[in-house]
Amino acid sequence: MIVGIGVDVVDTARFEATLARTPALRGRLFTEGESTLGTASLAARFAAKEAVAKALGAPPGLRHLDAEVVSGEHGRPELRVTGRAAEVAGALGVARWHVSLTHDGGVAIAYVIAEG
Repeated sequence: MIVGIGVDVVDTARFEATLARTPALRGRLFTEGESTLGTASLAARFAAKEAVAKALGAPPGLRHLDAEVVSGEHGRPELRVTGRAAEVAGALGVARWHVSLTHDGGVAIAYVIAEG
């Protein structure tokens, strides 16, 4: 059963400018493993974090660091949720996450499905 769905779109040039203007933002948005990636990949991961919040119903107290996109088998993106995101997901009965990322033509898009 689908518990929630989230989608988000990020303009990569605007995102890059934001990171350049506020360098400390990188540490507030991304885990150590994510932070070394290029701008387009970071924009897609930021979109995934926003999509996780939407899939959970945007509860208060979520942090961007509570959702991490990691590479699974054969490079497939997978979500790891911790903290408040894991707490809310557990209360909603989320047993599995599905995530799809893409970036092309100056935009990054992420789809997230929370499955119970």
